[in-house]
Amino acid sequence: MALGKALYEAELLRLQTELIKLQEWVRAEDARLVVVFEGRDAAGKGGTIQRIAEHLNPRVARIAALPKPTERERTQWYFQRYVAHLPAAGEIVLFDRSWYNRAGVEHVMGFCTPAEHQLFLRQCPVFERMLVEDGILLRKYWFSVSDAVQEERFRRRAKDPLRRWKLSPMDLESLTRWEAYSRAKDEMLVHTDTADAPWYVVESDDKRSARINMIAHLLSSLPYEDLTLPQLVLPARPPSTGYQRPPRELQTVVPDHAATLGKG
Repeated sequence: MALGKALYEAELLRLQTELIKLQEWVRAEDARLVVVFEGRDAAGKGGTIQRIAEHLNPRVARIAALPKPTERERTQWYFQRYVAHLPAAGEIVLFDRSWYNRAGVEHVMGFCTPAEHQLFLRQCPVFERMLVEDGILLRKYWFSVSDAVQEERFRRRAKDPLRRWKLSPMDLESLTRWEAYSRAKDEMLVHTDTADAPWYVVESDDKRSARINMIAHLLSSLPYEDLTLPQLVLPARPPSTGYQRPPRELQTVVPDHAATLGKG
């Protein structure tokens, strides 16, 4: 059953408050947190990332959504460009898709060779073990959506001018390659669902439930403490020293478009 809007918004606010505590703990402890978001197109990864980052300090928590690799990056070790985006002490990085592109879209669409795909499946667990052994807190979430719900979300995006940009030719191609992506995902999990860096599957046919479940799980998996900053007291404003603002006519002011709203 779908989660009701009122209940969802109340719980989301509570969880976002906890995320602030997590942020302050990460900063105080010089922790390094990496959260990987993967899954099918239109599975709800982006919306969940937005809700997580909404009230966090962008100097502490940032989103890494890498474009397709450049010609130079294609000649590098595959993981190299992702390493540059890993967090330093006191930082959180949310990967909106990650190095797992090679196990999914690159493999299914033929953007990498079978040998490159197999090399990735061998190296990825080693790479992630190195991250964890170095002290990085790594969490990996796979957003799972049914084919019927995915198709319906694609149709809504196609009709919505605010979200049409989310629908790419690659997304449409995924509709015709559902089973190929399923096989690729299954093979990926066999090789990379490890004790060092396990996968957590988020059922996301109901987006509200998926967001709540994922954020709640992330918080429960980390040993953060409530390090809420002390409440600040605003100082008294000092007496005026005679400053006068220059005439507005000397400045280029943005036109008052809001004042025109509602007028015939």
